[in-house]
Amino acid sequence: MAINWFIAFVILILIELFTVNLVTIWFAIGAIASLLTSLYTYSVFIQLIVFIVVSIVSLIVTKPLIKKLKIREFVPTNSDRVIGEVATVTKAIEKDKNGEVKVLGNIWTACSDSKIAVGAKVKVLAIDGVKLIVKVEEE
Repeated sequence: MAINWFIAFVILILIELFTVNLVTIWFAIGAIASLLTSLYTYSVFIQLIVFIVVSIVSLIVTKPLIKKLKIREFVPTNSDRVIGEVATVTKAIEKDKNGEVKVLGNIWTACSDSKIAVGAKVKVLAIDGVKLIVKVEEE
């Protein structure tokens, strides 16, 4: 019966590897426990009980830990509101040199892939660290 538990373990791990969320890891742990149990007893009933109990216990113990370790989703900040807004260039922007823009009453460092003169209207495309990525506003 040990080979059956090993095959179950391998299948459960493969399923786990191909899914995004934790789905079968607890059952894989139960399969390993049953594999070890099968080395000491030939009773399939005892092996199944070990599988069920270990799977449930590992689920109960690890589920709260996994929730704490799970990567949090991106939380937008107030600075994200400037994306898509029109800004005014207050310090010229060179191709390889940062300039400054004023948007929603705040001054930001800005960069662009083209030269933009003071006073030009630009559209904010994105935020890169503490700089705005801008382009000349189409009229």
